[in-house]
Amino acid sequence: MGRPRQFDERQAVDAACQAFWAKGYEATSTQDLCEATGLGRSSIYNTFTSKDHLFRRALAHYIDTMTARQVALLDEEGSSGLERIRALFAMLLEGEMENRELGRAAGCFTVNTFTEPVSETDPEVARLLAKDLERRLGSFRAVIEEGQRDGSISSSRDPAGLAWYLTSVIAGMRIASQAGADRAALEQIMATGADALGR
Repeated sequence: MGRPRQFDERQAVDAACQAFWAKGYEATSTQDLCEATGLGRSSIYNTFTSKDHLFRRALAHYIDTMTARQVALLDEEGSSGLERIRALFAMLLEGEMENRELGRAAGCFTVNTFTEPVSETDPEVARLLAKDLERRLGSFRAVIEEGQRDGSISSSRDPAGLAWYLTSVIAGMRIASQAGADRAALEQIMATGADALGR
């Protein structure tokens, strides 16, 4: 019998997620993953088979963690559709500020991954990204429809198109943050994005 693993696999995936998030798939080396996880090369390859497999695990972990929180906030009852969207924007903005203060990766791991070749060359990565995007868009569509019904969103535009609009606002805010935009600028981006729903 082999010796039992002396590490928490979930913690290793989370640490790898931070490394890939900061540098991207292409620029993250096996040595970077060793340093991030505290594991040796043999442990990484024995457990995760390959860098590709570990990247997929890290991306799935990020999606499960981040998207679940965002969808839960949009699904909360007791406030209007627009109030929930503003609450999500505020949460995302605070997350950007916290990551910046802690020296962690800025932006969104999924947005960053969309811009890398791996999103097109790896079918499983493409599937994860597509499924996550569909879930986010569906959640936005639902809360926009609620907002139109409760009167907090006065725009009569198609909820599906508005869902894409909000997704684009968030992606733009993330990229602006990576470019060094300060809190005031990011707040303006998010406020303008929410205000547009009233037109």
